[in-house]
Amino acid sequence: MNKYSLLGKFTVQEGQRETLTDILLEAADSMMNLDECQIYLVNISEVELNAVYVYEVWSDEGAHQASLTLEATQTLIKRAKPIITGIERISTLKTVGGKGIQTAGRNKAGLKGKSL
Repeated sequence: MNKYSLLGKFTVQEGQRETLTDILLEAADSMMNLDECQIYLVNISEVELNAVYVYEVWSDEGAHQASLTLEATQTLIKRAKPIITGIERISTLKTVGGKGIQTAGRNKAGLKGKSL
């Protein structure tokens, strides 16, 4: 079963990266009880001082969309909006497996029905 994954980039006002990082880490904490959210990683770049990247893996797209309507998520969005100057969805992906992802029907080589 493929998972729904996103890689996004947030650009913030100068000097506000740490603030947004803290808000996004709160978002990650709020996802701990959502089984549909399998990975929520907050990343920063050493060269882009006003950017924060988020990589998410969800059970499906609907679960991701539903998470955006949660009260906790809406509260965090309201806090983040004033310092965000840009949002870019770098890619939407189908995660098929790997370390940290639960998948059914795959052998150690990650090949369905085949072994090496």
